Amino acid sequence: MTDLHKPIPDALAQLLADLGQITQGSADVLVNRFVCGGIDCALICCEGMVSQELLTQMLLTPLMHVPVMPDGRLLTQHIRRHMLLSADRPVVYRYDELFRLLYAGFALLAIDGQTQVLGFGAQGYDKRGVEDPSGEANLLGAHEGFTEAVRTNMSLLRRRMKTPLLHFELLPCGALSRTDVCLCYLSDRADPALLRRIRLALERTGLDTVLSPGYLQPFLQEDRRTLFDTVSQTQRPDVLCSKLLEGRVAVLVDGSPYALVVPKLFVENFQAMDDYSFRPYYAVLIRYLRYAAFLLALLLPAVYTAVCLHHPELLNSTLVMILTRAEADAPLSLPAEAAGVLLTYEIIREAGLRLPRSVGGAVSIVGGLIVGDAAVSSGLVSTPMLTMAAVSVIAGYIVPELGPVVTLLRLCFLAAGALWGLFGIGLAGMAVLCNLCSAQGYGYPATAPLSPFRLRSMRDVATRVGFRRMRSGNFTVEEYHEPNA
Repeated sequence: MTDLHKPIPDALAQLLADLGQITQGSADVLVNRFVCGGIDCALICCEGMVSQELLTQMLLTPLMHVPVMPDGRLLTQHIRRHMLLSADRPVVYRYDELFRLLYAGFALLAIDGQTQVLGFGAQGYDKRGVEDPSGEANLLGAHEGFTEAVRTNMSLLRRRMKTPLLHFELLPCGALSRTDVCLCYLSDRADPALLRRIRLALERTGLDTVLSPGYLQPFLQEDRRTLFDTVSQTQRPDVLCSKLLEGRVAVLVDGSPYALVVPKLFVENFQAMDDYSFRPYYAVLIRYLRYAAFLLALLLPAVYTAVCLHHPELLNSTLVMILTRAEADAPLSLPAEAAGVLLTYEIIREAGLRLPRSVGGAVSIVGGLIVGDAAVSSGLVSTPMLTMAAVSVIAGYIVPELGPVVTLLRLCFLAAGALWGLFGIGLAGMAVLCNLCSAQGYGYPATAPLSPFRLRSMRDVATRVGFRRMRSGNFTVEEYHEPNA
């Protein structure tokens, strides 16, 4: 097996022999030998990764009109100095660089007698167009979402921030996949130390393949003890631009429509782009509804179970009688009933998510009409418990990025409330709060600007002031950095 870090030989025959040995005759690697300017040459490309029309117009036709050259060195100089065949014209000297460009859709021109191979950007692989993001819908903002092509995603950011301060760095990740990973940041706002630590984390992944941002997220998340992520994901270019303005660093992965943002603050889970399109008083109302929905999603089944089992004196006599009659015929205990309903919902949700769209609607019919109605009619589940679980689940949809954490903590709070009542829920809440307050990402507290408290930042947390007042001082995440962390 040829060493991929070996330099490219000057003999064209040896280069093509090494190429055939490394690729083992792969059917998608196309090698076309021809004579250009009286010198033996070879055009190497990957089928399905280049545009045949672009390749013919941009490269093949001009090369056929090159005058006769005495040797390969002069031919190479003529092509590089006098022929603008492509805007993207890298030159490679090693086999690993050659294969990275080859499988990225570049056309490679090898000239006999030269230890370098000329690359020309002629990508033409099929890709999905820019569409409305599926997971972060909005009403008044842009309806463009990232695609699977990393260079398309870079252009979406550049269209919104036409400044030379916006920098892109392409890094290959994965020993086998050599996936293009792009670092995005504003050079005047991103912390250089943060950039160095992120680059180092990406270089030390040690992965063979990188197929999605989820492969890299564990390496970018330094604090592994916390339940809450310190690295966020977004599918919207406008959201990512707002994060870059605050000094964050984004990571785009080729082949995925999601971007990773470092660091992440907990309060961002309750903010949306529509908040900055509506009038401030309405945005504040919606934002507090999100706060309340998060608490309902987390605590409602647990509080209902705790009050019914341990603190019935908190209810008036009419409500106690209603709940007593509803639970009298249920064969299961309240904790088992609540856990069963919540776990059944998770099963139905997962089935609807994984099934093909043509039959996915049947899951909602079976879950909502057959299972839910039959369970209540047969007496297996009481109507109040089913109502509490449904409200809790629906409230969780308002903060979708916290969905996995809410699902886990909802069951933990339910167990604590069933065992120790409201006192147990309070203890569990203190434990979760301590875990959240201890979360840090590269020295930035996840609970900022609540802890450490910044009064000026409450203008976009406790309320949402208008842009006339907000422009007086831009928020930057650097304010919360703890250098000794």
